[in-house]
Amino acid sequence: MGKGRIAALLGSGMVAVAAGFAAPSAAAPEDPARNFAWELLAAHNLERDRMKLPRLKWSQELARDAQQWAGHLAGLGRMQHTTQAQRKSTGENLWMGQAGYFTPRSMVETFIEERKHFRAGEFLDVSRTGRWQDVGHYTQIIWADTREVGCAVARGKVNDFLVCRYRPGGNWLGRKVG
Repeated sequence: MGKGRIAALLGSGMVAVAAGFAAPSAAAPEDPARNFAWELLAAHNLERDRMKLPRLKWSQELARDAQQWAGHLAGLGRMQHTTQAQRKSTGENLWMGQAGYFTPRSMVETFIEERKHFRAGEFLDVSRTGRWQDVGHYTQIIWADTREVGCAVARGKVNDFLVCRYRPGGNWLGRKVG
């Protein structure tokens, strides 16, 4: 990571972008909140295109759920995953980084950078390092059955918190990835 960057990654799931805006359209919209969502969706779909997987659609419902959790994390000032029950069995990627420093694409690219450790196989045995945690964000992005994503960002005192939710969630033990 570059000079001055602070980024922490946890678990397998993504973060949502501000609630209260319509789903992103095919072209980048003028509204900054919609543009932020569009950029997050585009970053996910660029990797799914590379892997020849169906493109994800934006879910306003998932984005609203992610916004609630992102706001909670911003208040806490630290990362913490929800339980499966709290997120209704959707997948979740979390990201944290210096407030105002990162673009939507750079946030998602931190998940995609895990590709360097990924090897196709059955989940948990999908990492060249032997630790599935080193690829868990990435495998959620490329989980073949996932069809929808919704993300949100909330600003804390020092950091921005991104939460992405995926439906259906991925990273199921014993299921093939890639």
